[in-house]
Amino acid sequence: MNADRPRTGRFFWLPVLVLALVFLTANQLYATQLRDETPESAPEAPSISLDFVVNGLFAPVAVTHAGDERLFVVEQPGVIQIVQNGVLLGTPFLDINDRVAFGGEMGLLGLVFAPDYATSGAFYVNYTFFDGSSLHTRIARYHVTANPNVASRTEETVLIIQQDATNHNGGDMHFGPDGYLYIGMGDGGNQNDPLGHAQDGASLKGKILRIDVTGQATYAIPPDNPYVNNPDVLDEIWAFGLRNPWRWSFDRGTGAMWIGDVGQGSWEEVNYVPYGSSGRNYGWNCFEGTHVFPLAGPLCSPGINHTPPIHEYSHSVGHAITGGYVYRGTEYPRMGGYYFFADFSFSKLWTLNWNGTGWHLTEYSPSIVNPSSFGEGVNGELYLLSHNGSLFEITEASGNAGLTPRVYLPLVTTP
Repeated sequence: MNADRPRTGRFFWLPVLVLALVFLTANQLYATQLRDETPESAPEAPSISLDFVVNGLFAPVAVTHAGDERLFVVEQPGVIQIVQNGVLLGTPFLDINDRVAFGGEMGLLGLVFAPDYATSGAFYVNYTFFDGSSLHTRIARYHVTANPNVASRTEETVLIIQQDATNHNGGDMHFGPDGYLYIGMGDGGNQNDPLGHAQDGASLKGKILRIDVTGQATYAIPPDNPYVNNPDVLDEIWAFGLRNPWRWSFDRGTGAMWIGDVGQGSWEEVNYVPYGSSGRNYGWNCFEGTHVFPLAGPLCSPGINHTPPIHEYSHSVGHAITGGYVYRGTEYPRMGGYYFFADFSFSKLWTLNWNGTGWHLTEYSPSIVNPSSFGEGVNGELYLLSHNGSLFEITEASGNAGLTPRVYLPLVTTP
């Protein structure tokens, strides 16, 4: 249906050193969001380590599970690999390299298994492809074969969206607690969103989409989508104003959504969406982070109603946010409730948590290059991919393997 982003044993241990820095530079003071200008006390932040799982992956960009202990790793050129019991299997789960336009931010960018995968065998992928000279995003349905480690190459197209450029293609998809499929779409590329897609209700780009794919040949519109009765906004749209929500997630404990939105030239941002919220505008390209964007588009009125991020960082700190997950596993209780995210360009890793009075940020210094994506295992344990080809599990450090960090300045915005 058409409509308008590289194997071995498991227990090699990689400690993570912590940078005990406090954000007190002018670029990090959020004038409209600070409670005060002095650090507050906060629960002790966890010391963490990265446990090596496998390498030998090629440009990995996503990792997820299918309701069991296996991990499915998406390789950007168009291949899905399986990691089972700490071993990278020799045969891909799916290879659609011949269908995928790969390069830069293009490629096979997203994978999600249907909530009823155990019975339906259905899963969904998000990839870019060329139709003649035009670039598109395709959301497609596939099915597993009788062999649980091999999928059929038979494809069912769910949604096609034309792209304007080879970047800002989004890519992440998740089924929400409500059973609907949510799709993150970038603004279509080029600098500054020159076509104004992110604020345009007639475009699916620069949005979070919400569709019903259960029992549908393509998809249906959930009746409670926020703009169903608005003739100026496409029915699929669930949220506005995003530049490139490369990686985002649902908190399996609360149902809240966490969005890492990649910035333009100055600011990266984390957006928090409480469970049950919809129809929000996250500001791009009227704002970049909490700051008025100097090249704001024609749809940006002075009083535009938007939801600012709960956290932002300047390009002196990092250039490309990799959104992550809130830890809800059972193996490491002290990590519980912390949101993990990273920066691809500067290879940084942070946690963010709410302690009842403010958001608190902790920075770690991981020995990992280009963190491209986080993922959850079936029991809520967290994983981190290096675009250079390795998969790690995030664990709590023991002994002298990690340092307990200090906590950054709190923000006033409540969840």
